[in-house]
Amino acid sequence: MKTQYTLVPVLLVISLLLVSSCSTNKYAATNKIYKTQAKGFAKIIEMAPPLSQEVDSFAVDSQTWVGSINFGIRKPNFVVLHHTAQKSTDHTIRTFTVKGQSEVSAHYVVGRDGKVVHMVNDYLRAHHAGIGKWGNDTDINSSSIGIEIDNDGLEPYSPAQIQSVLKVLATLKKHYKIPTANFIGHSDIAPNRKLDPHDFPWKLFAEKGFGLWYDDLLNTPPEDFDAKVALRVVGYDVSNLSAAIVAFKRHFVQTDITPILTPADKLILFNLYKKYL
Repeated sequence: MKTQYTLVPVLLVISLLLVSSCSTNKYAATNKIYKTQAKGFAKIIEMAPPLSQEVDSFAVDSQTWVGSINFGIRKPNFVVLHHTAQKSTDHTIRTFTVKGQSEVSAHYVVGRDGKVVHMVNDYLRAHHAGIGKWGNDTDINSSSIGIEIDNDGLEPYSPAQIQSVLKVLATLKKHYKIPTANFIGHSDIAPNRKLDPHDFPWKLFAEKGFGLWYDDLLNTPPEDFDAKVALRVVGYDVSNLSAAIVAFKRHFVQTDITPILTPADKLILFNLYKKYL
């Protein structure tokens, strides 16, 4: 009987701890909304035949549904890096868990302390890129993973933060076979409106296999070298050529971000252009 009496307070303590742990999860409500939305998408995928995917203007007896057994989940092909331009990781998380305002999100947030918060399943479409273009891809959100780096847009990135971003990228590259050239910045895909990530160590990341970089030895481009064509081949949207040049220089030059290609800039661009061919 003595054992029974000693168990009562123990069980009480355990139950109180469980209640306390649940109450301290300040994102319990938004986590629940996440699960509800994910279940809604799962129901859409389960529908056979799919809802609202009939061929327009076809008669009912002219089309049918047979479910193939050979299919899989769409996988990301790009990684887009951002800086948050906010005060803290908590501030960014609050922004990404508020409904009906900015409605922005990202798959991962990397804090100044190096801690990583995973916020959207890699297979789902996060709202991180907005209107942008890279090469022929005009819907970057649907083909990419977005990573937000906790930074106000002015401060240097912490060593712990850089190491964490590298680890996240290594995992993503391994899991989804993302090509080396497809690790890019927000300013690359949206040169008319975005500057991030500011002063990012792209050379270091390229050396680790995340993005391309130019060689130490550069050859002079031919006289008929077309910089606009080269920028387009790399991936930039050249509908606003000045903005494309600035975005290119933010990524690959950094010491000068004027909208004019100097002879040195053209050496770099020519070298990279050949890598992207």
